[in-house]
Amino acid sequence: MVEQGSGLSGMVPAPPQGTHVEPPGLSDIFIALPVAALIVDPDNRIVNANVRAESLFNMARSAIVGSNVARTIRIADMTARLDFWNTDKPLSAYDISVHCGRTPAMEVDLMISPIADQEGWRVVAIHAHSQAQKIAHRRATGGTRSAMGAAAILAHEIKNPLSGIRGAAQLLEGSGDESASALTRLICNEVDRIAALIDRMQDFTIEQPLECGAENIYPLLDRAVELAAAGFARNIKLVRQYDPSLPFALINGDAFVQIMLNLIKNAAEALENIPKGEIRITTAYRHGVSVMIEGQGNASLPIEVQISDNGPGVPDHIREHLFNPFISTKRDGQGLGLALVDKLVRDMNGLVQYSRDLESKRSIFRILLPMALDRI
Repeated sequence: MVEQGSGLSGMVPAPPQGTHVEPPGLSDIFIALPVAALIVDPDNRIVNANVRAESLFNMARSAIVGSNVARTIRIADMTARLDFWNTDKPLSAYDISVHCGRTPAMEVDLMISPIADQEGWRVVAIHAHSQAQKIAHRRATGGTRSAMGAAAILAHEIKNPLSGIRGAAQLLEGSGDESASALTRLICNEVDRIAALIDRMQDFTIEQPLECGAENIYPLLDRAVELAAAGFARNIKLVRQYDPSLPFALINGDAFVQIMLNLIKNAAEALENIPKGEIRITTAYRHGVSVMIEGQGNASLPIEVQISDNGPGVPDHIREHLFNPFISTKRDGQGLGLALVDKLVRDMNGLVQYSRDLESKRSIFRILLPMALDRI
């Protein structure tokens, strides 16, 4: 800590005598700022964006510059929209929900500072630390309460693959065509997965790390979707929107299928009373997305899988606790499915988030996973 007026000469080595050191220019400093920052002109047009803004918005600088700031930073909170971009006074908003560029909704602190002697020109800084703090807290404490419900989670999770087996077996009844053999293989695969799931859940409280390897997620996603279509989601439209260029992920295959089944089942239950229910399974590559992992530092999580539905969404009063055990919106729900999703994703050094897109009226579960560097 440096006291006011003490200077910084004791902290930074002085250059050798006779050496002239050119200070970095203002443009270089702006580009290198560790906080996402924009320069906005009087017409609300973005005229400059730094590297951190490119990463946060998941957009190239060329796509950000020239766009309207109100469209690039879309504020979800209706009360915060009023004259937000039409003021000449300094403005700070904390913990507001925004869509930045091509990213899902996130909670940020937003600061707008007018530039002195430049009427209408502003610097906009976006601090995404609020979401990061919640993620860090969940990563640090998520396993504690989960361990308390280990036995209940085991019983609950066995029901999910059994639902797929039951649906496949029903289709086999009275069917003598070639598709029967494929469904039989599906049953065998799911029985093996149940055995592996039981073994894993018996050690649930020990927090043993999952064995992860390079996996192509698409066969795993298709397996989960086919199981859902044969069982609990047979009357719901399932839409696959895949990025064909996605690299291999560093994951545990069985755990990944379990995660996808839980999220698709969660979405299907949210659509019980929706006449035209739809679940979308979307993949994408997100450069610049990372999270701090204890003992490993800053880990890159560029592989994204989204499970979204057009259901009513999660009530506001439980959103902050959505991934805790025993938190559920269902009358007879145990609140264990999403707790296990969170645990399994964390065990693969990934991240799961929930958001509500107010424009499309869709609920989105977003999984971010590490890439298998040895399969690039």
